[in-house]
Amino acid sequence: MKSIILAIGAGVLALGATATTAVQAAEKVVLGVAIPTATHSFTAGIVWWANQAKAELEKAHPDMKVIVKTAATAPEQANQLQDMLTVNKINALVIFPIESASLTQPVAQVKNKGVYVTVVDRGLTTTEAQNAYIAGDNTAFGKLPAEYLVKYLNGKGDIVVLRGMPTTLDNERFDAFSAVIKSNPGVKVLDAKYGNWNRDDAFKVMQDYLTRFKHIDAVWAADDDMAIGVQKAIEQAKRTDIKQVFGGAGAKGAVKKIMDGSDKLITADVSYSPKFMYDAIKLTAEARLKGAALPPKTIIPSVLITKENAKQFYFPDSPF
Repeated sequence: MKSIILAIGAGVLALGATATTAVQAAEKVVLGVAIPTATHSFTAGIVWWANQAKAELEKAHPDMKVIVKTAATAPEQANQLQDMLTVNKINALVIFPIESASLTQPVAQVKNKGVYVTVVDRGLTTTEAQNAYIAGDNTAFGKLPAEYLVKYLNGKGDIVVLRGMPTTLDNERFDAFSAVIKSNPGVKVLDAKYGNWNRDDAFKVMQDYLTRFKHIDAVWAADDDMAIGVQKAIEQAKRTDIKQVFGGAGAKGAVKKIMDGSDKLITADVSYSPKFMYDAIKLTAEARLKGAALPPKTIIPSVLITKENAKQFYFPDSPF
């Protein structure tokens, strides 16, 4: 990830204007940041990293203003965009959309007013609504767990799936996961439902699965918070048939379990750090200070986390 960020930074510098232009731009940069509220540990990480970026940027550039807004719903986030445009007079925006389809038009309207837009993680339904896109590798996020589970089950077994929310990134993950499963006919997906990246919703979905399916070999929870809800449901039902629960994103609790070998159901994960929110905000701000643009698309690799490399992904002081 570090090499990618350095490469982007070099690209931004290459596109930069003169020092005088940079100073003039700095006096005018008003950056809006629109992100979800901290409903689970991953979004808590998003909020924490966004505020870290705000503090650092405003300290380094006293003339810059960074406005961080959190929203619980897509309509609330859409309204915040209008407020940032009309009240705060933003000329740059970094947004982590709560939903893809319902936020595309509101973001496009902001961009059409001359605001530079960087979309993070949950893509919009058209790239015309954005200037730049920064995300983790959602294809690998789905592909790596599928390959791991197929191997773990020796190519034969029944799996249930918990998806995130209706977003482009969730589609990418699920499509990549499904492609691997389809090439392994001995493994069957019994059902796939949205758990909304929320442990309570995941608990309810898993309860339904446990009621309907008398035998389940593995669960792709697709999120470490959802995996917690899944395990709670399994424990309450006293089910012993399930051999593996694969979460996702590399939350410190899950990584610690993998490091210690303390949970027989959690033996692997896939990286997807919320720090890309910090990177996206700082890169966008620095580019606008120089009157430059970011690459249209930047993908940060996702890596399979196992006991052998888990220590590299364990950050005990972070909120995620």
